[in-house]
Amino acid sequence: MTSSLELRVTVPEPDQRGATCEIRPVVDGRDLLAEADFTEGPGIDPTKAGSLVATPDPREVLLAEALCTEGCCGSINVTVRREGDQVLWTAWRNPDNEDLVLPDFTFDAGDYDREITRAAADLSWEWPARTVARLLKADLFARTEWQEGWGFEVTAVSAWPWQRDQISVFLFAPDRAAIAAGRPYLQYQLALPVTDRDPAAQAAELAAQLTAGDPRTTAEICGRG
Repeated sequence: MTSSLELRVTVPEPDQRGATCEIRPVVDGRDLLAEADFTEGPGIDPTKAGSLVATPDPREVLLAEALCTEGCCGSINVTVRREGDQVLWTAWRNPDNEDLVLPDFTFDAGDYDREITRAAADLSWEWPARTVARLLKADLFARTEWQEGWGFEVTAVSAWPWQRDQISVFLFAPDRAAIAAGRPYLQYQLALPVTDRDPAAQAAELAAQLTAGDPRTTAEICGRG
């Protein structure tokens, strides 16, 4: 007998400072992260639904991770593989809890693929600032010549549920690789106001504003090394 899968997106209320959007995998009506009693961190970000795509080669997939780090307080992982017209979830693992017990699940491959595709394409959960951040991130990340010309790297464009009237753009100078290489670096943050106006128009306006020069002139230094 095959199981049914729903990738359920949850969005925190604005007063839940520090909480993040997440995917809760629900199988046959059962919230698996709740059954695993995993409260150390959220499920994966809704933009990562595609990580659950099943292939004939078994892959371990992250479903939730502790806020501190996986190495500190654990994570929930499952091995996903496709066998003919079925998809299997097996070999559950939490590196911080050897006693984790969840059953294996078998899904109809067609139904499974449709749910992954639906979840990956569904953006109805976004609020305006989150949409602006997603569009602006795609725009700025593609402007490699602009970044190289000014000597920095755009590393993130974030919209947090508890700050729905702004987004944050993060830059590393000279680049994020400086951390691992032990080279000096500065990290910058720009807090940009957003409204309920058309997100695409706002993203285009912000991109034009930021790329008109060196955005670090109006940014705050939020890290250094």
